[in-house]
Amino acid sequence: MDAMHTDTSLRPPAIPPAPHVSASTMRAPSLWTALGLIALYFVLQAVGSTVIALILAVALGFVRLDQGVTQVDNSIHTMLEQPGMQAVLVMLTLGLAASSTLLLTRHRWPHLWSLAQPPGLGFARPSRPLYLALAIAVGVAAPLLGGQLTQWFAHGQTVSQDIQQLGADTPLAWRMPLVLVVVSLGPVVEELLFRGVLMSALMQRWQTGWAMAASSLVFALVHLPGLQWQWFALPDLLLLALLLAWLRLRSGSIWPGVLAHGINNLLAVAAWFVVAHLSG
Repeated sequence: MDAMHTDTSLRPPAIPPAPHVSASTMRAPSLWTALGLIALYFVLQAVGSTVIALILAVALGFVRLDQGVTQVDNSIHTMLEQPGMQAVLVMLTLGLAASSTLLLTRHRWPHLWSLAQPPGLGFARPSRPLYLALAIAVGVAAPLLGGQLTQWFAHGQTVSQDIQQLGADTPLAWRMPLVLVVVSLGPVVEELLFRGVLMSALMQRWQTGWAMAASSLVFALVHLPGLQWQWFALPDLLLLALLLAWLRLRSGSIWPGVLAHGINNLLAVAAWFVVAHLSG
């Protein structure tokens, strides 16, 4: 009987079964899911801005709990007229909306998060470091070329942006943290939404070129309210979005697009500091 005994101590350890990956977590986002996620991001900004403004007004003593609705609204407006308060509200609101969107997307598609090519979301290293250099070139060239297009379509009209007005009304001490949010957190979440989730969804239906064009058009349209619905700013936005989509697909990574997008935003807000220096 001893000869028939098998020494289990010599056996290799059992390999645990691979974790189950459901088909839904590997499947590309549907078009409606992608559009819904983009809508949710902007709804979070709208609702979050109201809630955060109310919390700030109560915390800073501008609003009392026994006030009526009209008084509360007037008190919040009074608070936002204080130097730097609008910038604080924008930073907190964008932080809430962006972090919530990033966490939700990471939870919904964990196995697509770090995949290089669609339906992957591209949180991976670029295939070649060259694409980071190209991203810098795109970030610098896109606003220059796009600005020429805008001026050609605008026929002398001035292009104004809400973010430019916000920067002009913000004290210099608050402009630097606001810039950091505008050039980092904003580009990350927008690249995820438009060149990650939306473009992956569109590429399941259409050829790559059409998917790039459609996602770029959506990107341009959702930015029009911040440009006060000036339609002649569309070519600039479309050009930027197409270049960012090209970077995403060629590099196999979302990061070159984030870098280019951030540089583009940085150049857009650089005037804040130029004006402050000249006025000083």
